[in-house]
Amino acid sequence: MTLSTDLERTQVFQQDGFALTGELLSMAEVETYRNIYDRLLSGEIESGDKRSDLASHVPRREGVRENITQIMWPSALYAPLKDLPLHSRALTMARELIGDDAVLDFDMLIHKAPHTGVPTPWHQDAAYWIDLPDTRAVSIWVALDEATLDNGCMWYIRGSHQKPIRPHRPTSDGRNIECDCSEDEPGATAVPLSLGEGVAHAGGTLHYSRGNISDRTRRAWILNYRPADMIRLEREQGMDHGLENNERMVRNADAADAADVVGSGD
Repeated sequence: MTLSTDLERTQVFQQDGFALTGELLSMAEVETYRNIYDRLLSGEIESGDKRSDLASHVPRREGVRENITQIMWPSALYAPLKDLPLHSRALTMARELIGDDAVLDFDMLIHKAPHTGVPTPWHQDAAYWIDLPDTRAVSIWVALDEATLDNGCMWYIRGSHQKPIRPHRPTSDGRNIECDCSEDEPGATAVPLSLGEGVAHAGGTLHYSRGNISDRTRRAWILNYRPADMIRLEREQGMDHGLENNERMVRNADAADAADVVGSGD
């Protein structure tokens, strides 16, 4: 996928549910973010209950703390991040893609260590979110390491954001959610990225990533944006994406209702 203009990128995003952002960080800036990222991973910057395992339902190898590490709200855990370039550049990108009223809703880190080999389950982000009258949202996924098939680059189902949200269910340990999907579905697309590049996806876009079977780490920084009025509605209803309560569950009524319907026939 090669993009030449902002208009073309916006059209691709609207049509496919995801689009490349191009380079968001230079090599030198990647090193700055890697340093902060690794301090969060090591615990030098304490993350408390904002840290969890996105694949806690899969048995861990001896000595492995998490199969897939997620740390919510790094910008709240380390305030200087807000003054570094990624937040402002990602905001510009978000406003290009979903509108000038977009502001930061939350950010997070997702880490796949070498040879952990556990996939991130297929899901749609919107299944985690409460129902809102304006569903515009964009997540910007930024590679701090080269993202490849072997270490866990993103996969999307092209056009899935234009269809109803699929039934989602808790993983076997009840700590995350997942839905039925596979790389064999029509429109399934892998999106490898170079250092500092990003890919943006909509809230309804089906996505996942393979487990990291390589010798290299895979560090990703994700920033989510939606209209400011919708964030106010979220917060009024107690939805803060893990700032106070890092509980991962199906909250979208369409995803939950669909799951009930499917379950009733079993």
